[in-house]
Amino acid sequence: MLDYVISKYNFWIYIILMMIGLYAMIGKKNLVKKLIGMNIFQSAIILFYVSIGVKAGATVPILSGHGHGHEAIEVANYINPLPHVLMLTAIVVSIATTGIALASLILIYRKYNTLEEDEILKIRKETGA
Repeated sequence: MLDYVISKYNFWIYIILMMIGLYAMIGKKNLVKKLIGMNIFQSAIILFYVSIGVKAGATVPILSGHGHGHEAIEVANYINPLPHVLMLTAIVVSIATTGIALASLILIYRKYNTLEEDEILKIRKETGA
């Protein structure tokens, strides 16, 4: 049992990264730290899905020489490209989300002169805005 757990060390690393990101998003009061936590969480999920798509001994799914024949193709010998393609899309979305969040943080800082969540809520409560 212990050998099985140790052999899956990469999944434990993803879980640790996810928990670090989740802690930063929930436990920290600074908005930049929350954003960094979100990025760590997203990175852990992306790494998890990429690792799922890996198959030992498999090759890329490019068929050559199978144009006219009716031979059976052994699907188990090929890597599924779908998780990798979906994670490329997730990376693009993550970058766009981070960019928009950073721009929003600049606007928040200009308005409230702080990025601390408690102080922002206190200022909003005092001003009624």
